Formats: sequence, C-alpha cells, structure tokens
Amino acid sequence: MRAVVRVLLMPTDLPLPTVGAGADPAPRTVRLGGRRYDVHVHDLGLACCAMEFVAAAQGEGLDRLGVLETSEGPERADVLVVSGTITDAMAPGVQEVYDRMPGPRYVLSFGACSNSGGPYWDSYCVTKGVDQLVPVDVYVPGCPPRPEALLHGLARLHRQIAAEHA
Repeated sequence: MRAVVRVLLMPTDLPLPTVGAGADPAPRTVRLGGRRYDVHVHDLGLACCAMEFVAAAQGEGLDRLGVLETSEGPERADVLVVSGTITDAMAPGVQEVYDRMPGPRYVLSFGACSNSGGPYWDSYCVTKGVDQLVPVDVYVPGCPPRPEALLHGLARLHRQIAAEHA
C-alpha cells in the first residue's frame, strides 16, 4: 500500500526571509518626538516556537536590528512576541502580560499556533490565535518558523513603528 502525502501551501505576503549581507537593514533606532527609541522585546514562549526565538536571539541576530531582548519583565518591553500554543487556561496570563506593558506596545505573533491555534485549532481547550486576546501588529507564519523569519518579522515591525512616527 502506498502512502499519499498532501501538502497545503498557504499564501502569504511575507517574502522569504533574508539576513546577512545584501539584506535590507532595519533602522537601528526609531526617533519619537526627537528622542531615540530602542525596541525592547519580551518573549512569551509557550511551546516549540520558543526554541526558534532563542535561536534567533543568539549572536548578533537581534542586535543588528536595534532590538534589545529584555529579561526585566513586560513593564520594560515595547514588543511582546507570543510564540506557541495558547490554551484557554493560559489566556488570562497572556492578557495580564500585555496589560503590564507600557504604551505604545506592539505584538508579534510567531508561528501557526500563536496565529490561529495551529494543528491544535480544533481542540476544545486551545485559543484560536493570540489576536482573540490582544491586538496583533505582525504575524509570522510557520510551524515552526525559522529564526530568520522572526528577524524578518521584527524588521518589518521596526519599519512599521518608524513609519507611524515619521
């Protein structure tokens, strides 16, 4: 008996990620009201996509984008990266982390589970995407997305922030 494999390709407006030489660099900093504004990221890693966040944060990945990973908690963060499956029991915690962030605040949804529930979308206990809880500014597709996709999503968000305040 022969196995049949079906592949579903999801259309997306995100180009393939580019990093390193030849890539369009994101602005190192953003200026808001004449002052320098560095982007501080708080990762809310909930599942396997969190490992890809760690891989992207190694070396100079985030530094090249002018993005600083903060371990000081959400009170110091500008961007919340939600990576992984959100269960209905965890939803109040996600909302609380978002509420503790100062404004302006941004959310990057990283991976299929955070975007829509992923392969667990039909489970009775899975939230069907972080946008059911908080507003999302950038979605990064994949299961799991590559580390370069996170860098691309953060660069896109960085340019979006710069354009809002230009």
